[in-house]
Amino acid sequence: MASTGTLGDKVYRTALLIAASSIPLLVAAILFMMFRNSMPTIERFGIGFLFGREWVPAQEAFGALPFIYGTIVSSLIALLLAVPVSLGIAVFLVEQAPRGIARPIAFMIELLAAIPSVVYGLWGIFVLAPFIRNYLGPVLQDTLGFLPFFQGRLTGIGMLTGGIILAIMITPIITAVVRDVLEAVPTAQREAALALGATPWEKTVIVLGNAASGIAGAVVLGLGRAIGETMAITMVIGNSPQISASLFEPAYTIASVLAANFADATEEIYLSALIEMGLVLFLVTLIVNALAKLLILSVARRSQA
Repeated sequence: MASTGTLGDKVYRTALLIAASSIPLLVAAILFMMFRNSMPTIERFGIGFLFGREWVPAQEAFGALPFIYGTIVSSLIALLLAVPVSLGIAVFLVEQAPRGIARPIAFMIELLAAIPSVVYGLWGIFVLAPFIRNYLGPVLQDTLGFLPFFQGRLTGIGMLTGGIILAIMITPIITAVVRDVLEAVPTAQREAALALGATPWEKTVIVLGNAASGIAGAVVLGLGRAIGETMAITMVIGNSPQISASLFEPAYTIASVLAANFADATEEIYLSALIEMGLVLFLVTLIVNALAKLLILSVARRSQA
């Protein structure tokens, strides 16, 4: 019986080791495949590929800068809109809302996270884009039109629409993580703040300060989600490889150019250019998510100390 148990333990440990090793091996395999297939553009354009502004496949002119610009700007717009709302929702659910109200709201937030991205894209085309074209855009141009960000054509399809869609999509993710981080803050800290005469608002500020690293991790995690989003942003951003200061002008992101052009890439150099942009996107997303995980773990360690 003892030998059978020992053999069973060895088989069990081996199976777990294989399962645990499969993930890093899969990541390494993806990186290797993308790097190998990117070699034609890496050898031909070098680092200049990342700073080129021209994207004309017929002339074999490939530059990733417009797509990097569109990815960064749309993600920053999403963060600027989503972070305050997410923090407010999370603080309300953890610190203020009665349990009977908090649970339904938390369920609705989780439901938002489960909606397919194509549904967000359809809503953006038929609801958000006309709203920006007919109402929000004219108001912004009348009040802030002296800024280059709010000049240009009003079509409803462009960088601002894409950023708003991304903000709606990442709000449930940031809210859920921030809520978990706030709940990890020891109750003793709240009680100590109230015992020293702090108001409920001051107590909340203290809790947010103790959870700052975890909140930063949630924001970075939302940033990673925004950077990697494909279908919804492809449907509303306009898909034009240009760099414009106006938020009303069409733009392009790395994820959207991959989704829109991969089927048309018949030439080797064209396919290699797309794969290299996918490699850049993969590395950025990997780094962003790793950073978010480290920040969240730091909060967990401090709460256990």
